[in-house]
Amino acid sequence: MDFEEIKKEIEAFVKEELFSLEPWILNIEWEKKLPKLNELREKVKSKGLWLPQISKEYGGLGLTNAEHGEVSEILGASPYGHYCFNCQAPDAGNMEILIEFGTDEQKEIYLYPLLKGEIRSCFAMTEPDHAGSNPIKMGTIASKENGNYVIKGHKWFTSGFDGASFAIVMLVSDPNGSDPHKKASQVIVPTSSQGLEFVRNVSIMGHPGGGWESHAEIKFHDVKVPLTNVLGADGEGFTIAQKRLGPGRIHHCMRWIGMCERAFDLMCERAVSREISEGVMLGEKQTIQNWISECRAEINASRLLVQDAANKIDTLGAYKTRSEISIIKFYCAQVLQKVVDCAIQVHGAKGVTDDTILASYYRHERAARIYDGADEVHKSRLARSILKKYKLDYK
Repeated sequence: MDFEEIKKEIEAFVKEELFSLEPWILNIEWEKKLPKLNELREKVKSKGLWLPQISKEYGGLGLTNAEHGEVSEILGASPYGHYCFNCQAPDAGNMEILIEFGTDEQKEIYLYPLLKGEIRSCFAMTEPDHAGSNPIKMGTIASKENGNYVIKGHKWFTSGFDGASFAIVMLVSDPNGSDPHKKASQVIVPTSSQGLEFVRNVSIMGHPGGGWESHAEIKFHDVKVPLTNVLGADGEGFTIAQKRLGPGRIHHCMRWIGMCERAFDLMCERAVSREISEGVMLGEKQTIQNWISECRAEINASRLLVQDAANKIDTLGAYKTRSEISIIKFYCAQVLQKVVDCAIQVHGAKGVTDDTILASYYRHERAARIYDGADEVHKSRLARSILKKYKLDYK
């Protein structure tokens, strides 16, 4: 099928299979959701829509970043859209770097089961004791002893750790190196490794999390893994991270736009159906009309910005698209927060209940302005890039 047919099939699946599940599935434990989600995953496979982001060589649909961006918008309307198609974070990013940097042995053990949906994975980078805005200052250290990495450290917000088979861990493998950007490596650590302690799932705005929806705190107590578990070469951790984060931000931003569109629809439906006085609908009020107009403009602008960035990644690569990636990361996150907030406000008290998807969006996606680089970090990076052309010398 061609790309337009793929989009139609995916959109129909999301609306017919996922929207109807949400009142039941959103607020139950992960273990109770899993049988139904696994059933839906098998349906996706049978329709030939599995792994839209992965090349055909590895069993996917082979979509470009720009095309997968459009698919991400459709899937983003439901919290389980990406999961059902096996293109969810953090697994999608782990697949991409295993394909590009993994050895044949690593692919056999970790990549292929991940592609089939037989296992899940996680990515451990964020630390409670160090600012995420400066990843050079990591406290998780790996020493080299007798052909092994021996890992000591403390991570948290390790999304999806609960139930994952392995973690890709960002750590310092050369603490005495002269180049701070070559001190770090990414190392594959099975979650069954001796000395790897699961501390807790971090509760997010009252949501305890579990399974793929978890954000774990973990500790490494002299965890040993072979030196052959490194991804790429020792010291390439930041290079690999940038390869992962560029396309990942495209997918995140388009997922957010999918949420925006659904929140916008709910807001407009509420505006024309809610009577505030006899014969007067909420949508007749100028404040509501202003919100609707502003949200429509900002959603459209977000989509165009992301499409531009995706096309440039496809043609120029992620490194040369850094400014565009920073723009979409902070702009789309802010638009998401505004649109969801306006939609909640238009719904009144109902907006903060779980009778609509809006409260779930707000609870889980406020962090959009923090993870993968806080707004302020991306704005600073963008401004520095711009002002460098005007000969501003940063001290």
